[in-house]
Amino acid sequence: MFDLSRVARRCSRIVDSRAFEVTIVVMIGANAVLLCIETYPHLVESAPYLHLLEWFFRVVFVTEIGIRILAYGRRPQDFFKHGWNVFDFVVIAAVFIPGLHGDSAALRVIRMARVVRLVRFSPGLRTIVTALLRSLPGVGGFLALALVTFYVYGMAGWLLFADTYPEEYGTIGRAVLTLFVLLSLETLPDLIQQGLAVSPWTLLFYVSYVLITVNLLLNILIAVIVNSMEEARRLEMTESLGTDDDNDGVPDDIDRILISQRLDDLRTMIGELERDLRIDRRSRFKDL
Repeated sequence: MFDLSRVARRCSRIVDSRAFEVTIVVMIGANAVLLCIETYPHLVESAPYLHLLEWFFRVVFVTEIGIRILAYGRRPQDFFKHGWNVFDFVVIAAVFIPGLHGDSAALRVIRMARVVRLVRFSPGLRTIVTALLRSLPGVGGFLALALVTFYVYGMAGWLLFADTYPEEYGTIGRAVLTLFVLLSLETLPDLIQQGLAVSPWTLLFYVSYVLITVNLLLNILIAVIVNSMEEARRLEMTESLGTDDDNDGVPDDIDRILISQRLDDLRTMIGELERDLRIDRRSRFKDL
């Protein structure tokens, strides 16, 4: 008789094992190498073997998804409650969409998406991706501010240099493109030299632009991303907390963190009391 619970326990042990994780990472890496090999035209004679390898990887990844789903036992729908599981399932299942065959561009894009699955197996990469997603609202505000800044300086550049340098500032589009390239600061000396040929006051235009965009705006963007990174790290730490052996409703890892914080607070209070009472700890130890 088929025992689903026993199969679920075995699949769960397989999914939680380090060997399973390493095997899938190796398979994803090998699949990436296969995609690279297919870009060389002189390897066309090896096409049948490459095709067989592609089907081998498909079987491996379908088996992986099957094991992960079976690990949920009688509630396979819980598999789709996790975002990375949904992403893995879509990437693997999309290859079997009717109409995607041969060497189509859509099929290649789907196959390349498999490489992104490496993020799942790296906590550091997961934290970065989570931070980028959490920073989207802040980045949206930054983009709005940057758009206004580019528009103002683009119009100012058009008024100043449209007649003299039409290739760089002939239209608002060209002006904004020139200023966007200027973010790298590589063209700054040449543009300043061109501006000084028009008027010494153009130096103020470029200096203010560099200070506001390159320094201020980019630092704001970095601050938004760094703040999201810290939030993502705290979220990752919270989700990976251990068990609650003392059954106080608080995970043991949080207990240790709270105890450590209380000890730090206690040391700070003792230090303040010693300063208020003018107690010199070093002299007291000398007396002893």
